[in-house]
Amino acid sequence: MEFAQRHAISDVCVLCGDVERSIAFYRDKLGFELLHRAEGFADFSGAGLTLALWEIDHISRHTGVANTRGPGAHKVCIAVKLPSPAELDACYEELSAKGIEFQGPPADYPWNARCVYFSGPDDELWELYAWREGGPVGVLDKDG
Repeated sequence: MEFAQRHAISDVCVLCGDVERSIAFYRDKLGFELLHRAEGFADFSGAGLTLALWEIDHISRHTGVANTRGPGAHKVCIAVKLPSPAELDACYEELSAKGIEFQGPPADYPWNARCVYFSGPDDELWELYAWREGGPVGVLDKDG
């Protein structure tokens, strides 16, 4: 079975210039509930999939993804959450064999995830990710 038939898109991530400005918009104007907040990153719950915000300079600094304007610029990231780092590595091998050109090989990142990145034909950024042991960082206490 093909990759897209086995793994649902789990997150859509807006690659933003100012995460605080974007948090205020999505929380205060649209009513999304903030779930996680970490350096340069936030995500929300809403109806359906996760909406995330990631400062373009932060993702660029950590992953090498371009933070420019014009051709090659990314403004949206489509993410697929995989059940384990091993499954991520297997998907990387599968998609590489089909000619997908990745930003680099899978790597472990400071936000406690194993990730790999590639671009679609219109410069849309794709992220495959799996949480490492301990899960995501920046979980907010809903009672606090």
